[in-house]
Amino acid sequence: MFDDIKRFETGAPQQLDWFRQLLDGFLNDGDAMDIRAVPRGSFPMINVARSDDAVRVYVFAAGLSPSDLTIDVQDNVLTLRGRRDTLPNSDEDGNARPVFRRERASGEFVRAIALPDGLDAERAEARHAHGVFEIVLPKREELKPRRIEVKAA
Repeated sequence: MFDDIKRFETGAPQQLDWFRQLLDGFLNDGDAMDIRAVPRGSFPMINVARSDDAVRVYVFAAGLSPSDLTIDVQDNVLTLRGRRDTLPNSDEDGNARPVFRRERASGEFVRAIALPDGLDAERAEARHAHGVFEIVLPKREELKPRRIEVKAA
C-alpha cells in the first residue's frame, strides 16, 4: 500500500553534502551561521548571542522539561546533557502502529559549545519557557565596556 512512498526519498544525506558545500560557497554570510552549518542530527539546536554585558545561549528543546537537561560550564565550554524519550508507538489499546517516517530523534545527547573568554560562570543563570532554555553568562565586570567622561581642561 505504501510502496510508492519510497520513490520520494532523496537518498543518503552524504550524497547531497557536495551540493550543500557548493551552496555554502555562494551563500556565505560572513560570520553568521545558519541551519546548514549544524551537524546533521544535532539536538538540541542552539543560538549564541553576545551583548556588552553577557553571552546568551538559547537552547531549542521542545518536549524537554528543566529536569531533563543538565547544564555545565567549565574552562569556557558550555555542556548540555540530557535524554529525549521515544514517543509511544502504540494506540490507547496497546496495539502497535506502523511508522512510515521518523524525523524526531530520541535517546541521550551531549552538546558542547565553546564560549569566549571573560565570562563569570558563577553568576550564570538559566530559564525555561515554551521549550526554549535561555542561559545567561554575564561578562566579568573588568571586561565590560565602560564610558569615559571627557572633562574640560
